[in-house]
Amino acid sequence: MPYNSADEWPNDPHNLFHLWMQDAEKNEPNDPNAMCLSTIGPENMPNSRMVLLKGYDKNGFIFYTNSESQKGRELAANMKAALCLYWKSLRKQVRIQGMVECISAEQADIYFNSRHPDSQIGAWASQQSRPLSHREVFDQRFTEFKKKFEGCEMIPRPDYWNGYRVTPQKIEFWINETHRLHRRCIYKLQSNGDWERDMLYP
Repeated sequence: MPYNSADEWPNDPHNLFHLWMQDAEKNEPNDPNAMCLSTIGPENMPNSRMVLLKGYDKNGFIFYTNSESQKGRELAANMKAALCLYWKSLRKQVRIQGMVECISAEQADIYFNSRHPDSQIGAWASQQSRPLSHREVFDQRFTEFKKKFEGCEMIPRPDYWNGYRVTPQKIEFWINETHRLHRRCIYKLQSNGDWERDMLYP
């Protein structure tokens, strides 16, 4: 069985994540890029929800959202977050902790323009996380914005709709084993840019 000691785990957690993500894209039937995003809310209360990973490299992990939503407001107040990806079919999990920053407007535009037009219009119509008296109110807003942008070659990205990058400080890889005797390895970013890794008890 591989990974019996920290030295047997790969040196670079980003390369390992890429391999695991490729495996998930081939074998996880539903949303292999789904991840739980946890932020810090008022009174230091943690808050979690599912989002989609839309890009990753050695600089971090990217997702998109309405900056006026609850998570957007919480990130504006505390630019720290945790991510968790769990692939049930693979019996693997990755946990990430790090600092958050907004990506460039140009990069956000590129992704926004790649979305289905109805998703683009939905970003305009939704006052995300705010109270909604009745579904018909949202449906009416959607219809109004659809008419507004009818015939547009390119629907503009709302100023409040942005991309965020989580730059990891810790990345933990978890492999399911029978009887809960799991294998875990945590990578911690050092001040010199190297990654220190340690095995963890299940």
